[in-house]
Amino acid sequence: MADTTSTFASLPADDLSRGATLVDPDGPGLTHLAIGPGTYTILFSGSQTGGAYALIDMLVPPNSGPPPHRHDFEEMFHVLEGELEVTFRGETMRLKAGHSLNIPANAPHGFRVASATAARFLCLCVGPGQEEYFETVGDPLPSRTAPAPALSPEEVTAKRALALSLAARFHSEFLPPPH
Repeated sequence: MADTTSTFASLPADDLSRGATLVDPDGPGLTHLAIGPGTYTILFSGSQTGGAYALIDMLVPPNSGPPPHRHDFEEMFHVLEGELEVTFRGETMRLKAGHSLNIPANAPHGFRVASATAARFLCLCVGPGQEEYFETVGDPLPSRTAPAPALSPEEVTAKRALALSLAARFHSEFLPPPH
């Protein structure tokens, strides 16, 4: 029988300063943000995961989604409800409930909700930081299902300008729309 104890000898000790964290997306104490017409709920931030990742619950209405962009972190989508059209490096694919998709770091991509109803999906960002970007550009909301505030055209323009001006600070880049 092989000695397996040496296999694990290089693992660090359990970090007892960190505990398990259980969240209810509809429970108290979470950050809910209006990002465009969608509601993004920060389930786990980088500060809660030892800097490993951030997990965001996204509820986005039909025909909505970000413009083409890219960033220096891995991003994974897991669709819970509805459907997304994700464009990755110029190719469009449809994700339905139960589908998951990984986007490699630095790859151009974007998404749009393709279902007649809102899409709910999880967005995993490895490493974290995107949640801080959303906290900086988003508007606080009272719950995961609260609608985004109605913004005037001037407010929409100001929000877009803020998002564009801060993108590089958060290791992101917005790209021109496809032709």
